Amino acid sequence: MTQIRPLRDVRRVVGRLTGRGAQPAAGAGAPGGGEAAEVRARLRRTRAKLRSSRAEVAALKTELRATRGSLRHPFPGHEPDARVYDVIDRVREEKLTYLSRDNLAALAVMTAEADRSGRPGLVIEAGTALGGSAIVMAAAKDPARRMFVYDVFGMIPEPGEHDGADVRQRYEKIKAGESRGIGGGTYYGYRDDLYAEVTESFTRLGVPVVEHSVELVKGLFADTIHLDEPVALAHLDGDWYESTMTCLERIAPLLVPGGRIVLDDYWAWSGCRDAVDDYTAGRAELSVERRAKVHIVRL
Repeated sequence: MTQIRPLRDVRRVVGRLTGRGAQPAAGAGAPGGGEAAEVRARLRRTRAKLRSSRAEVAALKTELRATRGSLRHPFPGHEPDARVYDVIDRVREEKLTYLSRDNLAALAVMTAEADRSGRPGLVIEAGTALGGSAIVMAAAKDPARRMFVYDVFGMIPEPGEHDGADVRQRYEKIKAGESRGIGGGTYYGYRDDLYAEVTESFTRLGVPVVEHSVELVKGLFADTIHLDEPVALAHLDGDWYESTMTCLERIAPLLVPGGRIVLDDYWAWSGCRDAVDDYTAGRAELSVERRAKVHIVRL
């Protein structure tokens, strides 16, 4: 006949196996009890150290963001004028850009500095979405200085073989129609006639394209960026590797001394980051400045 253990004996066995329940003191008939207690103590100490390390990493990230933010542009003491700040605020109110007010102001300062220093060349934006940052740059520059704004004005192109998993995951969400626009609105890539919308936004915000020497160029960067004149300032928002590399190959050689390229996506997407790192490696004529946005400067 099979004997059934009393319930208290079963509980004692389960407690021994799982480490729960009352534990006999070391030396009180519990083999290995001392070692188990020491393991649990070490585990508690390790968890405490991990929590402390995570807190330190979070604090360092906050400090790094603050440091980059304080170095948004290399022209301290300069701010956009009241007219340009008004454009910046309207762009933000109308949700025409993903950029913060501070980053828009930095673009405006760098655009105006090209005029103030007498630096010749084009102003360029490659990748404009709803046009907000391009409108700010156009408002900040001399109306006579030519500006080209390149974009497909539609669905973002598919990533290439050099893009990482983060880029592909983002693209799949966009392609599936699941991406949301600024403030929860319609994502710009789903708009019916984005070219007309952006053109109208320039006019509505007091920066009409013709009067400000701005040309909107529709198409893939590989098909449309064909330049043969100096460039003073370029703002690149191409997201992926191939689009960023195309811009760098066709714009960076045309930068005038002191001219700069501002990379919107270096800290956001692996494809952009890898393209910048690959292109600038070994090019002594270019300096890479890691600010709130990464800058490439022609020496």
